[in-house]
Amino acid sequence: MESTFMQTVRMRTDAAIASGDLQPIQAEQVVLQDQGLPFIVRWVAALAAKDAAGKPASQGAAATTLPGGPRDPDFNPFLSPDPALLVGPVGDHHVAILNKFPVCLHHLVLARREFAEQCSPLEAIDFQALATVLSAQGGLGFYNGGAAAGASQRHKHVQWIPASDQNASLRALGAGMPSDFPVGNLARHPVLPLTHCFVRVDAGQGVDIQASAASMLTAFSQACVALDLRADAAGLLPPCNMLVGDGWMLVLPRSQEHFQGVSLNALSFGGTIYVRDPAQIDAIRAAGPLQALASVAY
Repeated sequence: MESTFMQTVRMRTDAAIASGDLQPIQAEQVVLQDQGLPFIVRWVAALAAKDAAGKPASQGAAATTLPGGPRDPDFNPFLSPDPALLVGPVGDHHVAILNKFPVCLHHLVLARREFAEQCSPLEAIDFQALATVLSAQGGLGFYNGGAAAGASQRHKHVQWIPASDQNASLRALGAGMPSDFPVGNLARHPVLPLTHCFVRVDAGQGVDIQASAASMLTAFSQACVALDLRADAAGLLPPCNMLVGDGWMLVLPRSQEHFQGVSLNALSFGGTIYVRDPAQIDAIRAAGPLQALASVAY
């Protein structure tokens, strides 16, 4: 039986599409193979609209739109979420919001109720929010830790997308890892040509929320130590991506956001690369997905 939370997500999505507050997903895609790994390269029209709106950069108060131009760069959509996109609370510290510029149906932002910097390290409360959704629905949780990692908002948040053959996941990468790998152990994937850390986690659909959150927090902390990710006044350096799903967590440091004009975020490392323009698909095909990913990592 579908959870009450997911029923609310579906109802809010349907209503927001009907009202025009959320645009239907329009996408074209190709599937590329690289070293035996499948990569979906998908053009999503909503991402071009996101660029046109402008990227918010800092904490702000009220929603404002500049006359004849893009949104105020100080606008923070997570402090006062659009009621048409608001799903509801997730625990005591987060709220679920439909992503204004979704890459798939039911794409959620799990945002802190109070402002914190996106580039600061993930904490127990962030994994508690992710565990609440993952334990009920499965799917993929992810984090873009800073602008170089693909984050477009300074307000602290993680994100979630449902499980689907068409959505990013860790299934393909996980298939190349030992199936009996113990929870808490760290490993590298034999094919990924970039600095990264895989950690086996006890997290996913049906797992106790508290146990799941604790397992993810421990895994993230271990990965940060292994990758020499350090927190200072500027946040976690270097910026990083985190993906969690299908019993695995992947953490990797980032050197830059773009490959030949294509913004790459955590989902790119989950096998789905989103482009703003169909012509950008050719750039990914020419270089190869793994080389594109390596160019923005270390």
